Amino acid sequence: MASNSNDTSNSKPGPTTNPRINTSAILNNRLTTGSRVVVIGIYGLPGSGKTFLLDQLKHELGKEFFEFYDGSEMIANVSPDGLEAFQRLEEGEKVQWRRLAIDTILNECANSGRVAVVAGHFIFWTEEEEAGQPVYTQNDLETFTHVLYLDIPVEIVLQRRQGDTTRDRPSTSLTHLGKWQQAEKTQLRGLCRNHGILFSLVSQQPTLLDKVLMLLRDFQHHTEEYNLSLTESILDESVVAGQTELETVLVMDADRTLAPMDTGMLFWQKVSSSQPAEKDCPLKTLFSSSLGYSYTAFRQATLLYEEIADDEVFDFICQEVASAVIMYPEFVAMLKLVMKENHVGAVIISCGLRRVWEKVLEREGLSKAIKVIGGGRVADGFIVTAGVKAALVARLQNLHQVYVWAFGDSPLDLEMLSKADQAIVVVGDEKTRSRTMDLDLFNVIRDGGLRARQVVLPSDSLPRLNTDMLPLVSIVDLELVDTILRHRSRQAGIQVHHATDQNGTKLLMTPMRDANVGGPALRESHRRVGRHLATEFLSRVVGIEEFSMAHVQGHHTSGYRLLNEQRTSIVALMRGGEPMAFGVNDIFPLTMFVHASCPEDIKPHHLQGQSTVVLVDSVVNNGTTVVQFEQHVRKLNPTIRVVVVAGVVQAKSVSEGSLICGLARSTKLDIIALRLSENKFTGRGTTDTGNHLFNTTHMP
Repeated sequence: MASNSNDTSNSKPGPTTNPRINTSAILNNRLTTGSRVVVIGIYGLPGSGKTFLLDQLKHELGKEFFEFYDGSEMIANVSPDGLEAFQRLEEGEKVQWRRLAIDTILNECANSGRVAVVAGHFIFWTEEEEAGQPVYTQNDLETFTHVLYLDIPVEIVLQRRQGDTTRDRPSTSLTHLGKWQQAEKTQLRGLCRNHGILFSLVSQQPTLLDKVLMLLRDFQHHTEEYNLSLTESILDESVVAGQTELETVLVMDADRTLAPMDTGMLFWQKVSSSQPAEKDCPLKTLFSSSLGYSYTAFRQATLLYEEIADDEVFDFICQEVASAVIMYPEFVAMLKLVMKENHVGAVIISCGLRRVWEKVLEREGLSKAIKVIGGGRVADGFIVTAGVKAALVARLQNLHQVYVWAFGDSPLDLEMLSKADQAIVVVGDEKTRSRTMDLDLFNVIRDGGLRARQVVLPSDSLPRLNTDMLPLVSIVDLELVDTILRHRSRQAGIQVHHATDQNGTKLLMTPMRDANVGGPALRESHRRVGRHLATEFLSRVVGIEEFSMAHVQGHHTSGYRLLNEQRTSIVALMRGGEPMAFGVNDIFPLTMFVHASCPEDIKPHHLQGQSTVVLVDSVVNNGTTVVQFEQHVRKLNPTIRVVVVAGVVQAKSVSEGSLICGLARSTKLDIIALRLSENKFTGRGTTDTGNHLFNTTHMP
């Protein structure tokens, strides 16, 4: 913001009218300004219409929520001897007053809570000079939150300059104005990007005022918190509302997940074909800057799309892009199956262009059932970031109590995949897929506890990482499709299987309750119970499978074993659970055996590639231990089946309102017990089961 010695304007009183301002007080106050202050700069060549636009904005918006400033007037107000004296100062001296002017604006609006709209100059450049003189300060870059540049055709600017008799402007050529304007746009765009300032060009058109009004109102209230709140409301209204039977929701990224194309890149290719000067995709430049993939970066991307003429032109380009997008047929087939189920829904949550994907879904006959949450224009009201994706998954789980399958392909999807109940990484062709995903994915799996599987599309593409770390699945596999589409609420919750009143139980439990039985004899009794529960209950709960084996008479015959026995881990909860766990292992010898004194003793490799984990303890009292182990197992492998085997389970630990009942939200937890007991008793010392098992009752 600065005044131009060659473009003087009438010094009308502005919001600050006292020229004798305490400079040090303003600068000190600036350092303590903690609240969000929106300060919007309006730039453009002298003659582009900044002052006229500022007057229009004052008339339309009033001063309840906005305050309007002319940069030259502010400098005149803060300078000791006014604007004319300021113009006679050396350039270095002018910087102090320019800084004070913008700091004054910042503090006034911090106190009033209003949005500041500041019209100012960026570069002064006479035709005789080789380069222009920038007149912005570091304080400007630290203060402005948004900048609008009036990108008025230089022919119109020249006409206005020639017809303006109120200002003593030097004559200049059309060529020089074009060079001047291009320099301002290029430098401003770069500076704003590097300082986290949202920047947009606004062009000469009949609706210029309406466009600026829309942008100012958006800038006034849009924050990251507001953005998330709006996306949550849209999720509630468009995806969940009215669907009382909903149990499972598929949350899907769009670009390079549902199709191999990046619609943002395609969009800007269409634009650059009509504007050859645009060599690089502006999105690539934006997201590779220091802004990364932040909230500010995606807001800036929206403003880039706003620069593409009007809604009609934008929609036309979106239609052309949608015509070039070919969805993977595997996803089309799966989504059509989802459409037939009332208890399963799907939503696309995309950082890309909503309009493109709505058109793609409409072409595929999916638009009535599959909603798209995404942005692209300011009128959409919000943008989608990695954090928004993850927050919406969490909202579906926690508020709406649905089971979430997430599908994504890039680092932007990792938060979402980590939150989901089931995570599928979509891996495309090596030439087009994300180059940074492998390292990010590896780190999240290793350090963040992500447990995911991968789908390779097309099927001849190379998988990511390795299939031990990221198991390979096919979305056309009938078992996977059935898992996605199955009813979850009917399978969710606690299923308790016990033999409390059976005669065999009375025989098996007698030595376990005999105070005179301990040591090896008691351990053998627990081992027998383990064998019994494995044979009679675990085989029924998990299921058995047939396999071919050699018969003693020399031919092959059918044998039976636990379903996926080699992919089952038996975890002995130490010390009390070990003897019973050995009994289970006797019946199912192909299982992995793990000792665990605490949940953290179960490591990722104990569960990697496994389908079932059996937690074995001698007694379940209040359920705390079961809950802690189950939660740890789910963190390591959210898709694995968990079965608890115990000799005695206290009845209240599995009743309504218990810790264990609160655990199972959308997955089934089976508990197998020799008997349920109404007697609530926690053994200690001489009455502790573990001490009896290992003859340590004399120990404190």
